[in-house]
Amino acid sequence: MRAILVGLGAVGARSARQLLSSNSISELVVFSHRPAGAEAKVAALGGAGVVRPEVLSDASFSEALYGASVVLLAAPGLRFWHAEESVRAGVPVVSVSDDPGEVRLLLDLDGEARRKGVAVAVGAGMVPGLSCLLTAWAASPMDALSEVHVASLGTGGPACARRHHAALREPVEEWRDGGWERKVASSGRELVWFPEQAGADCYRINRPDTLLIARAFPALRFATTKAAASRRDRLTSWLPMLWPPHPEGTVGAVRVEVRGLRGGAAETVVVGACGRPALLAGAVAAAMAALAASGQLRAGAGGLASLVESPGEVLADLSERGVRLVTFEGAAITPA
Repeated sequence: MRAILVGLGAVGARSARQLLSSNSISELVVFSHRPAGAEAKVAALGGAGVVRPEVLSDASFSEALYGASVVLLAAPGLRFWHAEESVRAGVPVVSVSDDPGEVRLLLDLDGEARRKGVAVAVGAGMVPGLSCLLTAWAASPMDALSEVHVASLGTGGPACARRHHAALREPVEEWRDGGWERKVASSGRELVWFPEQAGADCYRINRPDTLLIARAFPALRFATTKAAASRRDRLTSWLPMLWPPHPEGTVGAVRVEVRGLRGGAAETVVVGACGRPALLAGAVAAAMAALAASGQLRAGAGGLASLVESPGEVLADLSERGVRLVTFEGAAITPA
């Protein structure tokens, strides 16, 4: 199968490496605004597949669509035309964007994607993405789902860090009892314990996890999304970034708490994942691209909880790709 990758930053490069190492893609066409930098990264990818770097333009992208099996959008700043043109050509799309505005644009392609019988996987990164898969897996044995609370630690490449910086100052919408309720940016301080990490103070952040999860589970009563941030992060979120972002995030984790009913009794399941943020996002994006290319995702535009039929199988695949998955089992307390 032939895949098209737009963007070769921290997440895009990880996605390309995962696709080539899994041998699910025989040819990878990489589009980039910076051909010189892209050629150096392409040379370092290796793998059994054929990698062809291209300069991004509307004409070259349209030409590459013929015979393509999937389009993976990993460049910062979504160009909606790329997704729209791909769906018109009957080619499934996978996007790693975590910008709520861009996610809503992609969700508008739902009707056209269903007519064409292709999938538009929205938010196929660490958060959203891995958070949606963990939610779907944790909720699968429950009879009724009532609450989902997502928290994350760390960012991928520079584009992810800049988006996180901006999202801390933007108003947040939370899902409560069938409607959206606006909350103050960076509010709702909560100490969260992440897998294999120390606890971190987390705050409300303008990310589309809540939107995608609420669409996947219409009967859900309450959903929140928070991210770890320091006092300096919150105070300086209204200013341009004071220091250049790290080329690739070093510490990352996702924690999802799901509450509902099972057999008439209340149940709470806490699951998570940890690893380098770019690796986590790249593994999810590559896994979704492989599934979309082989027609194993539901047709339409939505988050991963809406499109993936067997989240447990996908999580098992991600574990083989290097994603560390954990489940909180509790601990006995021995009296002194």
